[in-house]
Order: sequence, then C-alpha cells, then structure tokens
Amino acid sequence: MYKVMLIDDERIILDGISQMIDWVSLGTELVGTAQNGVEAYDRIKELLPDIVVSDIRMPGMDGLELVAAAHATHPQIRFVLLSGFGEFDYASRAMQYGVKHYLLKPTNENKIAEALSEIVEELDLNDKREQFVQSMKQGLQKVMPHVKEQVLKEFVTNKTYGSKDWDYYRGLFQFEFERPVRLLLFLLEGEFEFEHLFAVKNIAEDLLDATLLSTTIGDHVLILIEDKHELAELYRRIYEIRDTFQHYYKRDTTIALSEPDRITGARSLYQETLQCLNYRFYLGEGGLITRKDTETQDQDTVQAKFIFEEERLTMPVQSGHHEEAELALAELMQELKRAQLDINMTKSYVIQQFVSLIRLGDTQKMNRYYGQMTELAEMNTLQAIQSLLEATVQELTQYHYERNVVKHTTIVRKVIDIVEEQLGNSDLSLNLVAHEMLYMNADYLGKLFKKETGEKFSNYVMKARIKQATELMSSDSDIKIFEMAERLGFGDNPQYFSQVFKKQMGCTPSEYMKQTD
Repeated sequence: MYKVMLIDDERIILDGISQMIDWVSLGTELVGTAQNGVEAYDRIKELLPDIVVSDIRMPGMDGLELVAAAHATHPQIRFVLLSGFGEFDYASRAMQYGVKHYLLKPTNENKIAEALSEIVEELDLNDKREQFVQSMKQGLQKVMPHVKEQVLKEFVTNKTYGSKDWDYYRGLFQFEFERPVRLLLFLLEGEFEFEHLFAVKNIAEDLLDATLLSTTIGDHVLILIEDKHELAELYRRIYEIRDTFQHYYKRDTTIALSEPDRITGARSLYQETLQCLNYRFYLGEGGLITRKDTETQDQDTVQAKFIFEEERLTMPVQSGHHEEAELALAELMQELKRAQLDINMTKSYVIQQFVSLIRLGDTQKMNRYYGQMTELAEMNTLQAIQSLLEATVQELTQYHYERNVVKHTTIVRKVIDIVEEQLGNSDLSLNLVAHEMLYMNADYLGKLFKKETGEKFSNYVMKARIKQATELMSSDSDIKIFEMAERLGFGDNPQYFSQVFKKQMGCTPSEYMKQTD
C-alpha cells in the first residue's frame, strides 16, 4: 500500500476528499493531512509519504514552494496539484520537479482516483524495474569472481589482449589505480587436490591487501597485485602466506614473484614467473624466487669454469673414508648449485657420477641401483638428488670400509664371530655378549667395537641380519618372510623385520625378491 498525504487550507475540501476516495481499492492508504505548506512539510518529513495531493494556494508556504522543498529532500515523492483556473502559470513551473498531474478545483473523486491510479501504476512499474535491476546486479556480483578469474587467465595466456581490453574490464571491475602490477605464481609441492589450490588463493587474498585478480591454471595459483608495498614488506607477506598454508595443510609451496610492469604486460609477467620456477631445481622447494635469483653468468663461461672429476668422490668411497666421501659429495653439489648449468646438463653429470659409484657396489644390489638411476633422472630439485646421493655414498663407503678392514683386534673378532653365530638369537645384544660370553664391561666393549668397525654394535647386528636375509633370498627364492624373521632373530614379528629391511635396503623383502628373480 502506497502512503498518501492530503493538503488543503479549506477544511471542508480536506474532509470531503478524505471520505470520498476509496483509498484501499487504489492500493493506497491515507496516512495524514495538513492545512498549510509549513505544516505539510513537517508531516512529510515525519510520515515519508509516497504520494502528496496538495492545493497550490495555501498560507505560509504555497503548494509550489512545498513541491520545491520536498523535491530537494525527498525527490521520490509524487505530487498531484489541485489548482483554480488562474493558477496554471504557477503549476507549469512545477514541471521541473516532475509534477505530472494537475486537477481543476472543484474536482470529483473520479478524477482524483484516476490520477492516483496512474501514479500507483507508475510506482509499481518503477518497483519492478528496480527489482529487476537489483536482480541483475546480484547476478553480476555472483558471477563476478568467475569473470575475474577468466579475465586473468586470458590476459596471461592470450597474446591478443591489450590496453583496450583492459580499459573495458577496468571499468567493469571498478578498478581505479595507476601503479604498476606484479604477478605471484604459487606451485604446490608433492601430491595435492584442488582444495589446496583454492586454499592458497584464499590465504593470499586475505593476507595481500593489494590483490587485484586471482585464478588457477593447472597446478599453479596466480595472484595479480598492485605494486604498492616496499619489497621487504611484500616479502614478509608472501612468506606469511607460505607459512600459513604449510601450518594448516602440512604441504610446501614454492613462489615466483615477477618484476613490476603495466597490467597489459601480464603475459610477459606470467612467462617471467614460469622461468623463475624452473630455478627451483637449484634453489630448492618452499622458497621465494625472483628474477634476481635467476641472473647468472654466461652459460659458456660457467661451463668452462665447472670441472667435473668423478674420481674426487669415488676414491674416498672406495677407500672407506666416510668424512672424506661426505665432504667430496658436498663440494660437488655446491659447485653444481653455484654453476646453475642447464638442468639437463646438470642431471647428466649427476647420473655419470652415480654410475661411477654403483660400479663400486655389491653386484647383488645392481637392480636397486638401476631403479634409483631412473628416480634421479626424474627428480625436480638438486636438493632431492643430493639426498639420494648422500644415502648411496654412505652405503657404498661403509661397504668398502668393511671390506678393507683386514684385521680386527682379537676381542672384536670374537664379537663378530659371536654375532655370526647368534644372528638367529632374538636376545642378542651388547650386554649379552659382554656379560655372559666375554665377561667384559659392556660400555668398554661397545666403544672398542665401534672404534674398530666404525659401527655401533646394534647397527652392525642389524646390517648383518639384513645381509644374511639377502643371501637367504638369493639361495632360496621360495623362502617366506616369517621364516627369515624367525631365523634372523626377529622372533615372530615379520612386520618389524620388513620395516628394518626396507630402511636398510630401500625396498621391502617382497620387492627385493622380485628384483633378484
């Protein structure tokens, strides 16, 4: 129901119109009356009517002045003016305030009702139009995030997009900025689901108050930001994004940050960040990479300075010298990282070194070594490659250390003999050997054993058991895992035996048997 106010300085006319009009049938209700313009304006501010029916000639403030005052503060109010014959020159001035309905006095209820019906119809139409506009706005607001995501995808992948396109979208998105922009590219490490990409995007949008557009492309999250922060502050926020994601999802993410540029250069910024991510091979996972991190010397000059000598590592390994071998490997990795050669060339050096190492190993383990060579070729970071090489170097160095030890002290030799005899004894321990077999102090015997063999007694026993297990599997391909567990001192716990075997050999007993078939 639309609210109507009635204003006339003649009480008889005011009462007559009030009673003659069937307000409800017209979709209206009479909410108030007034007998002069000043009183009417006060009531308008109080009652906020939709329609005002007013005489023009009134004391204090006439109808025309009332229209002007109401239009200034409540422009949505519709007026019906009642006028005598000689007053149309005044009424015509009201047209500038949108007044469309003038009725000659004396008038009747039909003409007033007709004017009110026209206004009600017009108000209904305006309401429908406003509802439609609001519905369209709500629909646009609902799809706007998807539109923004798609626009960023197009700008970084479609080279035909330019400044005219951006001018259009800037208006659509109501962006008002003149600063350059930067592009952030997030790469999730390891296996992940779309939920994790969505989480990184949301965390970044929350922590970066300069986010303009964001989207996902494949396994990457892209965030376009306004370049308004000092670099130190921007870095702090980026690391906070990484740490927050890692805290909640226990996954690492590597980030590339572009240099600043105009937004129409977004495609070049995208290519720049992709190039930055390639250098995660050398810089490792979970870091922030910028163009500065990728600026290296001329490749020909670097390659000329890098000297690869596989003997630097194989010699200490073959001699069984742990510290020298570990140092030689660390130096090789550091030189490769410093040189930052082409990734394929770096991998070729690594594989060449790995081949030279496994030639020094136990021939029975060659199948496993060849499998690790395939893993090396597929690794995405130098850090991962170094971890595998460290384990291989440690294993091969120990293998040669054991072979090179020709002479042990008599006591240690006895301990080794006891170990070989007692491998199937699940109670075999340093205390058992020291107290019940050799009648010695266990601490002293342990230190002596480690000094002579380079191994703790418990580690030596475990390796001896696993070595014996490989020999059993080689000689009897049908042997059961639980049988080996019982024969090698693991009692009735084949699961523990499998865990220890995998830790030592890099594969389960079942996998090992398949490799040796």
